[in-house]
Amino acid sequence: MHTTALVLFSGGQDSTTCLAQALSKYQRVETVGFDYGQRHSVELQARLVVLREIRAQFPQWASRLGEDHFLDLAVLGQVSETSLTRDTAFKMESSGLPNTFVPGRNLLFLTLAAALAYRRDLQVLVTGVCETDFSGYPDCRDDTMKAMQLALSLGMDKRFLIETPLMWIDKAETWALAEVLGGQALVDLIIEHTHTCYLGDRTHRQAWGYGCGQCPACELRLRGYAAYRAGLPQAPTRSG
Repeated sequence: MHTTALVLFSGGQDSTTCLAQALSKYQRVETVGFDYGQRHSVELQARLVVLREIRAQFPQWASRLGEDHFLDLAVLGQVSETSLTRDTAFKMESSGLPNTFVPGRNLLFLTLAAALAYRRDLQVLVTGVCETDFSGYPDCRDDTMKAMQLALSLGMDKRFLIETPLMWIDKAETWALAEVLGGQALVDLIIEHTHTCYLGDRTHRQAWGYGCGQCPACELRLRGYAAYRAGLPQAPTRSG
């Protein structure tokens, strides 16, 4: 039986929802964040605020929430010519993928998270990747996660479980899942404190949170929130 988890935690809506679910399931939960030279580096500050607010607002989870880890992955930004790591406009590439795709990002994140989990004796790696509402990133697919779980378990001779709570739900259902896990208080925390906007905009307050309202991340969050508020999603019944 799994009792410990490491959540890949960016401070955004998805990873905050994943963290809440992990805290509701596991006895000890730690978090890890990555600085890879992303333009929206404001998320690195937002994640600390979210952790603070979870401890303050959810005492039933506070005792389970352990150490936060932070890794410098500047090398990833150095090899990535993308709109998330360079000051370029968002567009679709000839490959059919948006230029927000950072090649190898989730693969590297999971590898380093597994190395950290090995040292910290943590059994489950939790990540907010999703195949339902996503931009076609190949490193977000369920097949990729299954392959990574096998490779990491074999390569480190330790049986890891990669958990993907959002894999088969859309953004509206992600909002609904947050409400199921933590009530309106968690929904409000996500709106007020998490960060998703690719441009790092924390000046424009929207109904769904802070952001420019125009980048792909903001548009996805806006559509999901509108559907959630309209009562279109049902409460999620599976966790990936």
